[in-house]
Amino acid sequence: MEKVSLKRAVTLPYLVLYAVGNIVGAGIYILIGEIARISGYLTPLAFLAACVAVLFSALAYAELSSRYPSSAAEALYVQKAFGWKWVADISGFVIIASGLFSAAALMSGLYGYIATFFDIGPYATAVAAIALLSLIAFWGIEESVGLAALFTLIEVGGLVLIVFFGLFHGDLQDVAIERFIPHDLSALHKILLGSFLAFYAFIGFEDIVKISEEVVEPKKTLPRAIIIALLLTTLLYGSVAFVALMVADPAELARSDAPLALVFEKVGGDAKVLSLIALFAIVNGALVQIIMVSRMFYGMAKEGWLPHFLAYIHPRTRTPLFATLLTGILLAILVRFLDLVSLAEMTSYGIVLIFLLINVALLRIKMRYPAPEGAFVVPLWVPVVAIFVDLLFLGIKLFATL
Repeated sequence: MEKVSLKRAVTLPYLVLYAVGNIVGAGIYILIGEIARISGYLTPLAFLAACVAVLFSALAYAELSSRYPSSAAEALYVQKAFGWKWVADISGFVIIASGLFSAAALMSGLYGYIATFFDIGPYATAVAAIALLSLIAFWGIEESVGLAALFTLIEVGGLVLIVFFGLFHGDLQDVAIERFIPHDLSALHKILLGSFLAFYAFIGFEDIVKISEEVVEPKKTLPRAIIIALLLTTLLYGSVAFVALMVADPAELARSDAPLALVFEKVGGDAKVLSLIALFAIVNGALVQIIMVSRMFYGMAKEGWLPHFLAYIHPRTRTPLFATLLTGILLAILVRFLDLVSLAEMTSYGIVLIFLLINVALLRIKMRYPAPEGAFVVPLWVPVVAIFVDLLFLGIKLFATL
């Protein structure tokens, strides 16, 4: 009997949309108010600084995914670098846990939006959504990534609407452009502090490497998708932040529970429309995480690091059946026993630790092994700078909790 494998069907445009949708997620719809509280009118520059900080880790992922296009992703990168199975196991489990925490956090926040239309209770809403999204993920990679791309267009469309209404319907004569320009060292301090928070708005690009075995020409497509998605997201974030501060002052944005809905209403839009778009953002973020976690289970099982049944591919859908089922069950358990804040905090710690480990792994790999022909390659100083940035952010995170 011919062995069933994952289907290579994801091209560059779909992969870029998949990555952008996961990066943008629901975070920007809430996070911008908190960043404005810290950076004020320099918020667009805080987003730009965060992009520069994240870019080094993104380039590291671009090279590693080009060298080793596998669904085992980070677990395989670490194993190649150090040859220690237990380190690969731990890194894989941290990635899986971070993905589960992230998706569970999104599912925990879903009820507030769904209850506007119908109310079956918080936990029932979460479980129903998890079941539906797990079925979509099992349906097929073309179908699930295609649906994620559609959701991405909707959630990005909401941000584009804000920019469009703000630029063409706002009163530009009242905007003092000099407010957006730093004039002294205290301004640079505000930008730096804001960028620490904005850093987390860029997390998500790393998830696309988990579907490496379903990407067409992964050595070329994966690095391109990571870089394009990060640049597009930065342009989008900067534009939205600029427009938001054109029509509302930083204190007003910081006080609002739905800052972008407030901005959209101020420029002549309907706040309910943006709330509906935010709902799509939440669902899209959870769908991407379910796909990612199920592929990590599959990839680690395929390498012999998890029970073999998790590597089973359904012959019709060519997706990992039991890995997807396990992902849905674990999500339902997490939503039941952990609160939103705890889930978000665990996600943040896990991602920064993985970034640090991956950059150390790339540094070791580059010093030991030549790059395969056709692989995307970055200079040796890139992972060095990324390690410094990761340690800085981890230190800030730990210091803030003490």
